[in-house]
Amino acid sequence: MNQSSDPGKPVVESKANGNRPDMTERALNLRLRQQEILAELGVHALQGTEFLELLNLTVALAAEGLEAEYCKVLEFIPAENRLLVRAGVGWDKGIVGVATVGADMASPAGYALHTGKPVISNHLENEERFRTPELLVEHGIHRAMNVILQGDNAPFGVLEVDSKSPGEFGKHDIAFLQGAANILGMAIEHQRSQRKLQNALDRHELLLKEVNHRVKNSLQVVIGMLRLQAGAAPDTELSAGLTEAASRISTIGRAYDRLAYAADYEKIDLVEYLRGVFDELRASVAPNVIHFEARGEIRIAGERAILIGLIVNELIANAGKYAYPGDASGPIWISVAQIEDCSVSISIRDEGVGIPPGYDATQSKRLGTRLVTALSQQLKATLTNPASARGTNTSLVIPLEA
Repeated sequence: MNQSSDPGKPVVESKANGNRPDMTERALNLRLRQQEILAELGVHALQGTEFLELLNLTVALAAEGLEAEYCKVLEFIPAENRLLVRAGVGWDKGIVGVATVGADMASPAGYALHTGKPVISNHLENEERFRTPELLVEHGIHRAMNVILQGDNAPFGVLEVDSKSPGEFGKHDIAFLQGAANILGMAIEHQRSQRKLQNALDRHELLLKEVNHRVKNSLQVVIGMLRLQAGAAPDTELSAGLTEAASRISTIGRAYDRLAYAADYEKIDLVEYLRGVFDELRASVAPNVIHFEARGEIRIAGERAILIGLIVNELIANAGKYAYPGDASGPIWISVAQIEDCSVSISIRDEGVGIPPGYDATQSKRLGTRLVTALSQQLKATLTNPASARGTNTSLVIPLEA
């Protein structure tokens, strides 16, 4: 074998004369077209073109740029020490995705793979340095050129151009082919990294959803126990307190339930979440009737939705218990609206007896009222009681972001 000892020097047949400068108009136009092809490949690589589409595009453009009938991407299969024809142009049916060539040092493609040196064989019928792969013999290939497809950690394979026609590949051709291979190699490594990141993200999302699901199930067990104790409690006040506690925990559990199945687990639709809160509260505030008004969706972090749900749960439960004393009943209105892109407004009102004169929520000893005040402060929300001709009107303005 007459192989170069210089690792950066192409391995070319000694009688090849394709390195003589050729500045004819045709040659110049071809070099310009090769530069356009490299620019086109670079754009597709940066755009993240789908992997197989990018391989097919590369072989088609590389063949065009070298005026060759054949081109192929050979993917290295380490377990078999073979190179698989992963993509190609010009080959007979049944070659791409099936045919392989040897990846050992006696193979032109194998030599390029293991040494990183480009290999030019301009007269395969007289080649003495390497064995000519059977695939090339079957297709009557006269000359071939191989360059490595290098990744960050390990070579992906080889980019090879083949031709039946007379002529010779030279140094300009190998520079073009290596340029195409470098662009493709960069894109391959980028897509490998993207797949690894996506796999890690998918696993992270799966684990988070599983955690949320288990938390929700645990909360359901606690809710069930509280309701059983409420039903068995001999004291009415104790029973009511246990029922309220179950309702509060249920509000948290509902948010975790939505987080476990939401496509965007970081944010949920506040409107749909609150709709579920109201549906569960309807029975507990009956015969009062809840009227819910909202348009579109409002995306908000799940942890903030939980706190908002707890506040709304307390305010509606209070309206159901205190707005219409005795056997009286009436409506409870809730409206939710987004204010530009920064906050959400929630209004809860009734037509009941209203707030007692001189009432100061900050001095209240009721757990529900203290909970509403504390959670509002945690959300940096503005909590007010606008004047109302009849009943109670409570307004919340809450920033969408923490």
